[in-house]
Amino acid sequence: MSGRGRLTLAAFGATLTASAALLPLVKPATWILTAAILLGLQSAVGTVTRRVPLARPLTIAAQALVTLLVLTVVFAREQALLGVLPGPDVLASFGTLFQAGVDDVGTYAIPAPNTPGIRLLLVSGVAVVGLLVDALAVTFRSAAPAGLPLLALYSVAAGLSGGGAGGLFFLLAAAGYLLLLLAEGRDRLSAWGRVFGGAQRSGRPGSAAGEGGPVFAPARTGRRIGAVALGIALVVPFALPGLSGGLLGSGGEGEGAGGKGGTISAVNPLVSLQDNLRQPEDREVLRYRTNATDTSGLYLRLVALDQFDGTAWKSSVRPIEDVPEDLPWPDGLAQDVQSAEVTTNLVASTAYKQKWLPMPYPAAKVTIPGNWRYEPAGRMLVGDNGQNTQGVRYTVTSLDVRPTREQLAEAPAAPDALRREYTRVPASLPPDVKSTALQVTRGARNDYERAVKLQKWFAEDGGFRYDVDVRSGTGVEAISRFLKDREGFCVHFSFSMAAMARSLGIPARVAVGFMPGTPQTDGAVSVGIRDAHAWPELYFEGTGWTRFEPTPSRGTAPEWTRERSSGGSAAPSAQPSAGASAQPSAVPSASASCTPQEKKLGGCGQDQAAGAAASEDDDMPPLQVVLLCLGVLLVLCVPLLPLLWRTRVRARRLGPAADPVTRVLAVWQEINDTAWDYGVAPDESRTPRKTAARLVREGELGQDAADAVHRVARAVEESLYAPNPRPATGLTEQADVIRRGLHASAGRWGRVRAVLVPRSVVRVVWAARARWAALRTTLTTRTRALLPHRP
Repeated sequence: MSGRGRLTLAAFGATLTASAALLPLVKPATWILTAAILLGLQSAVGTVTRRVPLARPLTIAAQALVTLLVLTVVFAREQALLGVLPGPDVLASFGTLFQAGVDDVGTYAIPAPNTPGIRLLLVSGVAVVGLLVDALAVTFRSAAPAGLPLLALYSVAAGLSGGGAGGLFFLLAAAGYLLLLLAEGRDRLSAWGRVFGGAQRSGRPGSAAGEGGPVFAPARTGRRIGAVALGIALVVPFALPGLSGGLLGSGGEGEGAGGKGGTISAVNPLVSLQDNLRQPEDREVLRYRTNATDTSGLYLRLVALDQFDGTAWKSSVRPIEDVPEDLPWPDGLAQDVQSAEVTTNLVASTAYKQKWLPMPYPAAKVTIPGNWRYEPAGRMLVGDNGQNTQGVRYTVTSLDVRPTREQLAEAPAAPDALRREYTRVPASLPPDVKSTALQVTRGARNDYERAVKLQKWFAEDGGFRYDVDVRSGTGVEAISRFLKDREGFCVHFSFSMAAMARSLGIPARVAVGFMPGTPQTDGAVSVGIRDAHAWPELYFEGTGWTRFEPTPSRGTAPEWTRERSSGGSAAPSAQPSAGASAQPSAVPSASASCTPQEKKLGGCGQDQAAGAAASEDDDMPPLQVVLLCLGVLLVLCVPLLPLLWRTRVRARRLGPAADPVTRVLAVWQEINDTAWDYGVAPDESRTPRKTAARLVREGELGQDAADAVHRVARAVEESLYAPNPRPATGLTEQADVIRRGLHASAGRWGRVRAVLVPRSVVRVVWAARARWAALRTTLTTRTRALLPHRP
């Protein structure tokens, strides 16, 4: 097989092995077959066009055209001309599918269903990466830069999977890239002849290219180096503290089954909410103390989702500002509605990372360190410049708003602008959503009564069943399916009630956050990962955004939505008691014993990140800091090793020497290696004079550099053949002139490679192999000498 053929197969394999890291993201993973067929067609077209041969840009254009045709046949055949040729309708179809795929990625938890949009994203993404890898490694014969698109593909998979792309997929991707490098190296070595064969250096049979055999030794050495590099990449993250994440790690075990510690990654609350509810162990995410006498209504809100486009509920893009000292008065809340200030001190676990800040709603004042910004419409705090909730301690003063049923029933109409924005429903909303809402709310006299009827229908009368194993989804189809099957979890209940409320003209949005948590024996309240929740908020003028709870067996229905008891007594109030401290301690006292509930919540021993151990110093020990810094420096220095070695060798060769002949030969060796670094491979079969002429010709040297090469070549011949050679002067200056000439004639990439990845570094491998061979020979000789001789 030709060198280009091996490179083509290696590029195909490298892309396919890197794309395997995407397999955990979607189930079923049948898309990989389509991607493999498309990559094979790309490679075949590239092979044919390179044999013609076509210009490099035309080869890439032909591959891109075939890729577009295949994507058209697979994903938009009905819109294509003659079923194959793409037109404006095909492009519009691709745009629709791409948007649907992006929405599905933000909607579904991993593994996501194999929807057409997600399948198009995966197949087209792999195809683009495959085209880049083939173009760089095969068309332009530069395999090293092809690792960048492969790394991008693996990084996307590792980031989205939250740890699903683990060590096995890393090994596959890295092995594919190494095979690509080895294929390119073998192709280059075969063109360099006996310089790499080793006949002049070792004289061992089978190592010389001149003998007509293949060049096996360098390839064998390359495989060994690759295996060692892979081993180091897998072992170093475990040996160094704090490096368990990254491309190999999962970023913590917060999303895993039964994980203890790690990170609870919840950048998008909707994507992770179902996974959080499925956790086998209810690990603690935060702990708080409050002066409220009843915490059943103290929901901790992260974000408000106020935009429904038919595919998902999402938060609108709105401007953010610095956090004011006192937050503005809540929109729509009248002064005559009963409310009281509640102070809550919260401590987030060091294992909980979230860019939105959990707060009671509506917050009136927030005291928190770090870079946080305020979004006024949703009354949310969001981290800025990488700020998150990990280990943060903060105090929130919130309003406990307690409207009466009469105030909600007599609420005037909402402002026109607010009503238009928060009652907007997509045209694709199925008619059965509104018809069901009208049927459920029949007989209601106002929006408040309609909202209460909707809540009661979902929570009590509608026959709905709470089940976290139901397939997730937030679009109009998911709502219709939920209303038909009548089983789901909080996402389905809250999204459906909000959509039905909007269809009735009631402003509605969805809040995502946590339920109040579980009170502890020491007076604190622990919030676990399984307390993650979603609930609808409906707007009533005079009260503002008001919480409802349609999810059965989860949370607590607000007092204003429950029927009055026969005695007319009200539910317990969440207002602060007179004897409660206005500034409660954020650090719960350590209890002498650990209750089963505390064990379940991770509130004992090592896991008391936000409880009794919150007052301890959480800083990394000095020894770990030193080891971490040394590890980072070591990793940063590895790519610079060729440059450092080359600099050291150059200084030694151009330095003073006791023997004039040795110095001349060392300078000549340095000049040849410098030319090799810039792409002129050495040829030891030539005389110094012919070597100089070749360097001038292939290195495209200017007049000054050419004269310098010939002067040094004459000095080498005189040192080797003259009976009494004269001492040569100015050798170091001549070598510098030649190096500058080679640098000036090289292209930009050639200059960078000559400095950072010099080709002459292969002499290190040669020297190591020669020493190993000598050591082996010595050991063999001594072993035979020690063994008794047979007669």
